[in-house]
Amino acid sequence: MGHREQLMAGAKRCLEERGFARTTSRDIAAAANAPLGTINYHYGSKERLLNAALLETLDEWSEKVRSGSAEPVAGSGAGARVESMWARVVESETTDRPLLVASAEALAQAERSAEVRQQLAEAFERARTTLATDLHGIEGAEDGEVARAVGSVHMALIAGLTQQWLVDPERAPSAREVATGLRRIAQALESDS
Repeated sequence: MGHREQLMAGAKRCLEERGFARTTSRDIAAAANAPLGTINYHYGSKERLLNAALLETLDEWSEKVRSGSAEPVAGSGAGARVESMWARVVESETTDRPLLVASAEALAQAERSAEVRQQLAEAFERARTTLATDLHGIEGAEDGEVARAVGSVHMALIAGLTQQWLVDPERAPSAREVATGLRRIAQALESDS
């Protein structure tokens, strides 16, 4: 493994152990067992390396919570796939808490960094269409507007659920509560049309 890969692995470890805001270049170099100067050589800056590590880690997290979403679930149908995905999200709120805290820190950084904001915006856009396809079988190429809308709702729910679990895990909603709430909202919207 070369210095570039070592730095990526070290940055991911630092994100988990120290968080986005508290990680220094020296922390990353030590975790990567690489010379300090290799950060700038390979990534341009500590911030760019941390951004790349965070985005890669969030992509891995997204894949983990979406895994199985396209597969049939007992009870099949979109409702079962959605509830199964929400169960994985809720479980990850405990198992992946350091990553989720680091991502919240990175979101705060986006206000002051156009580069971070752009990278996160692109990741969000990719996730929208992926969620719509995996959970509801809506292909962006077929119906881009609907796919984007459905994926956006899931993204908003993931962000809100994560904030609730980070702040108040004792009273944060379960996967079943999220699914029940979504069903009731859908029923109310349907009766209004």
